[in-house]
Parts: sequence; C-alpha cells; structure tokens
Amino acid sequence: QVQLVESGGGLVQAGSSLRLSCAASGRTFGSYAMGWFRQAPGKEREFVAAVTWSGSGTRYTDSVKGRFTISRDNAKNTVYLQMNGLKPEDMAVYYCAARRSLWVGTTEWDYDYWGQGTQVTVSS
Repeated sequence: QVQLVESGGGLVQAGSSLRLSCAASGRTFGSYAMGWFRQAPGKEREFVAAVTWSGSGTRYTDSVKGRFTISRDNAKNTVYLQMNGLKPEDMAVYYCAARRSLWVGTTEWDYDYWGQGTQVTVSS
C-alpha cells in the first residue's frame, strides 16, 4: 500500500513557476513508476508527465513539453513536477499517482495509487 500526499499548488500569474511535490509512504517507493495527472473543471483527468523507477526515463504530454519537468528523489520518497511558463490552460487540480511497475504509463488505468490532489490556479 502506498499513500501519496501532494503539495505546492497555489495561485500564480501567467508566466510564473510552481513546483509540486508528492510525498509517498512505504519502503518500496523506488520500485514504482510515478506520474502526474490533472483535471480542469468540466474536463476529464488527463496525463501530464511520468517518470520511471530510477528517474532516468520520462514522458510528457505535448502541451507541457519544454515547460514542465518531472523528477524524483528515491531517498526522500518524493516526486516533483517543476512547472515553468504557466498558462491559464494549465489551471487544474494536479494529482500524483504511483504505478506498480518500473516503467511509465500514460493513462489513468496504468496507475494503482492516487493522491488527493493540489489546486493550481493561473491568472491571466
């Protein structure tokens, strides 16, 4: 069992940066691939980024490539999402997810554990 707690969301202006963190419980964090998803009001939850168990492999949705960076620190049981150049369309609740696999997935059904989410609001 893995418990995930996100933090770092907030209200920022367009063009600003935020870093989201997701702290995981459990001693097997290093054996999970991790992902970030987001859900805007009235929309379905969508994939944002994912990282392999070691941190050496990453995947991004096209709309955030070049602006967002996912990383992890297995010693701290934490995964990060650095978000630069935020746009109003990035506004959503961001969820951290863990997958019982070493390799990334890009759909909700690939992931086994979810956090409660953290709100990111971007003003124009």
